Amino acid sequence: MSTWMIILIFYNIFVIFYFISINGFYLLLVLISFGGLRSQKHIEKATDRHQPFRSEFYKPLAIIIPAYNEESTIAETTYSALALRYPEYEIILVNDGSRDDTLGVLKEHFNLEEYARDYNLDIPCSTIRSTYRSRDYPNLLVVDKDNGGKSDALNAGINVSQFPLFCNIDSDSLIDTDSLLKIVDLFAKDWRIVAAGGTITAANHCRIEDGKVTEVNLSPKFWVRFQIVEYLRAFLFGRAGWSSIGGVMILSGAFSVFRRRAVVETGGYRVDTVGEDMELVLRVKRTLQKNNRQYRVVFLSDPVCWTQVPETYRSLKTQRRRWQRGLAESLFGNLEIFLNPQYGTTGMISYPFFIFYEFLGPVIEITGYLVFIFSVFVGIINPPFAILFFTAAILLGILLSTSALFMEELYYRRYPRLRDIITLFGFAIMENLFYRQLHTWWRFLGLIDFFFKKRNWGVLERRSFTGTAKQSEKETAS
Repeated sequence: MSTWMIILIFYNIFVIFYFISINGFYLLLVLISFGGLRSQKHIEKATDRHQPFRSEFYKPLAIIIPAYNEESTIAETTYSALALRYPEYEIILVNDGSRDDTLGVLKEHFNLEEYARDYNLDIPCSTIRSTYRSRDYPNLLVVDKDNGGKSDALNAGINVSQFPLFCNIDSDSLIDTDSLLKIVDLFAKDWRIVAAGGTITAANHCRIEDGKVTEVNLSPKFWVRFQIVEYLRAFLFGRAGWSSIGGVMILSGAFSVFRRRAVVETGGYRVDTVGEDMELVLRVKRTLQKNNRQYRVVFLSDPVCWTQVPETYRSLKTQRRRWQRGLAESLFGNLEIFLNPQYGTTGMISYPFFIFYEFLGPVIEITGYLVFIFSVFVGIINPPFAILFFTAAILLGILLSTSALFMEELYYRRYPRLRDIITLFGFAIMENLFYRQLHTWWRFLGLIDFFFKKRNWGVLERRSFTGTAKQSEKETAS
């Protein structure tokens, strides 16, 4: 037998074991998530939501909203933040040198006046030009600064904030009214918690009134429906499962809460990465571990942030390439954690998982497809086995996606219409027939961007919550 035939055989064996291991681990996460979500629901039922602030450990909180060229969504996002139920909080909206009329929209809607805010530059950031306070909403502060990118804008907001906790949300996102109550409750119950995140779901085509989601509708857009299924799977059994075993590595940049002191101690957000949310979580863990501090990073599935997801092929492809690039930057920037027992579950389980399955996954999957198909043609693998293998792969993928939908329907029922659930089950099936493979290709392109050090965010479509679309180019500091 020739050398290349032997190589093909061994690579096919490797791909099969890779397939078995990744799907086995995903199935294990599903089982863990079921238990974790059930426990969360029991705790919620036992909690008196009418008197949520009996604990002396509740602290005031700053909501930081970075905005760059967001004139179409910024007013609704701000109204949503102002409508949140929380005893003491301040909104710090950071206009990151927008080229459109973002600042003008804020002045028009919120009656801003210049306000001399005292603050310390605990974290380096671009020049802050001026600060404004709303005459109508005293807890709304607007920071106008030179453009430095999203991470730099978040750092500026942290500098200006004066409260012990801060929550960062995206400027095209809306938080459910009670979400802060639910997520900050974790900080009150456990002093070790330094960061916590909630669930992100699609706001596209939902009815929005006064900054609130008043009616959940399933978008008619093809790409949005795939993303709804994808988000449910990622949060309800992905992050929920990791949180249950103490291995959370990502909190969504669209909605997460941090202890300000821990982030300042870490040095704030890095401005040289597009994966600032994951990178910060990993660096916080590294910093606190080195300083012998106890800490926990957790995920809670019930607090919800509604965000606009891409509606076009081009926008979705751009986003997923950027996400994969950010994942690679975060992992390679924190390699000290890899297989380091000092970091517990993160170092020994979740970090290796992300290296082998999330980072290397696109390369292995694409080459695996090609080698497997070629092996069938040259007779190394017989066609019946190949058909059985691909069928098993598709069926397992469908099982994972439908499990997430089942958990959504069992515990939350955010999509109340039966026809919407049936439609989503249909997309959970179709997802595994071509969308998952397409997504793998986008992630592969993201790795190419990483190795060639591509830095730009690309062109994204921004749409007002009432439906007006706008193209904008997101910038990062160079």
